[in-house]
Amino acid sequence: MNAVKKPSVLVCVTGQYDCDRLIEAGFEHAAEFGMDLHVFCVHTPTNDLTYFSDEVEYLYRTAKSLGADMTVAFSDNAPKCTADFAHKINAKHLVTGIPDDRPNGFVLTLHEHLPRLEITTVTKDGEKLLYSIDGSRRAFA
Repeated sequence: MNAVKKPSVLVCVTGQYDCDRLIEAGFEHAAEFGMDLHVFCVHTPTNDLTYFSDEVEYLYRTAKSLGADMTVAFSDNAPKCTADFAHKINAKHLVTGIPDDRPNGFVLTLHEHLPRLEITTVTKDGEKLLYSIDGSRRAFA
């Protein structure tokens, strides 16, 4: 018998140091709603991991310090890979960044795969925006 996993918050990061703000935002949401916290990083397949290994290690340590696990995957289709992982961990809420404070193709495509998943996007300055089904955004604390 397959037991239903506890609902979780999924934080999507790239190999950049400043993604720690996303992990912290995910931690706050997970703590507030009693959810598990998972951090996920998708990169295109490569034979040379050295160009982002220090950043990923930093994010891994940040995730661990907040009680989260971190998974790194390699795929040419980041939204599909993320959607598959979200299903696996019973994600109910997703936290991701917004390059240049605009919704990006990743968020829009991921939303197509997971239309019921609540998505929070976090700007570079830490403002949290709830991304809704119609593509609108609203700020919240």
